[in-house]
Amino acid sequence: MSQMKTNSLSTRLIGVALFFSTLLAGCGNNSSKKNTDSAHLQFTLGVMASVDYLPFAVALDKGIYDSLGLDLRIEPFFSPVERDAALQGGTLDGTVTDYTSAALLSASGFPLLVDMKCDGAFRLIVGRDKPITSIQDLKGKKLALSSNTVIEYTTDKLLEQAGIDPAEVEKVEIAKIPLRMEMLQSGEVDAAVLPEPFASMAIEKGLVALISTKDLDIELTGIAVTREVAQKSAVMDLLHQGYNLGVEYMKQHPRTEWVKVLVETLGVSEEVALSMVIPDFTQVASPRSQDLADMNAWLKAKKLVEESYSESQLLR
Repeated sequence: MSQMKTNSLSTRLIGVALFFSTLLAGCGNNSSKKNTDSAHLQFTLGVMASVDYLPFAVALDKGIYDSLGLDLRIEPFFSPVERDAALQGGTLDGTVTDYTSAALLSASGFPLLVDMKCDGAFRLIVGRDKPITSIQDLKGKKLALSSNTVIEYTTDKLLEQAGIDPAEVEKVEIAKIPLRMEMLQSGEVDAAVLPEPFASMAIEKGLVALISTKDLDIELTGIAVTREVAQKSAVMDLLHQGYNLGVEYMKQHPRTEWVKVLVETLGVSEEVALSMVIPDFTQVASPRSQDLADMNAWLKAKKLVEESYSESQLLR
């Protein structure tokens, strides 16, 4: 990869980071203003760069939540550690998260549940100029990931479903997604699992997606809320209604009519926003018990949770 291409990618990734940093500062100021009206319904949702919360963002942008009477506030984070700390500290009512992170919080004693599943997917991206056309070609190859996270879990699941023992690949610890992308671009690693919008950004740069978790019907993410908030039926009902209406709006209107939401929430170019793969969003639904059970078994095998921990603690 030429230096010019490397600099271009770095500039794009820095742009995404700066955008979210600015947005985070602005949203932080808004969320600090407490409404004194006891009848006022409010929900603050923590997010990181992903397409999982797109129906919420579209519904918010189109005034759907205003019409329902719910003050939905979307608060972006760069770090899952900061996001989870905000949830534990009471700054957030809920957050877009992955099942592994939710289970680790739950197993530590924090009272939360996964209120609904999300429809986002992860894709396995092949490094530049690598002769890899199937998952079987990954044996003995270098796979970039962050250990003990949904990325490693997803990597292991994709390998195992192809009949490959995760021990048959070389796992390279690269915690930060932008650096993971750089190493894919330069060919320093053979493959890596990326979430959106990073997978689409990699494809825009000429890299290839080998497989998606959607191809294998694996669900990994959801909306986690504190159990206290889960008891607020009026708020939760409006949150769900708005999400469903956001899904319907996206189905009934061309992407050009809500593409600015993608650009503004993800910090990607309009070109990427118009071409990136968008999930086939569905109406609000609970997480599937089998997805949670598989995730819990993986956590136990890695001794990240106690043997006594049950994934049922994440359900109502």
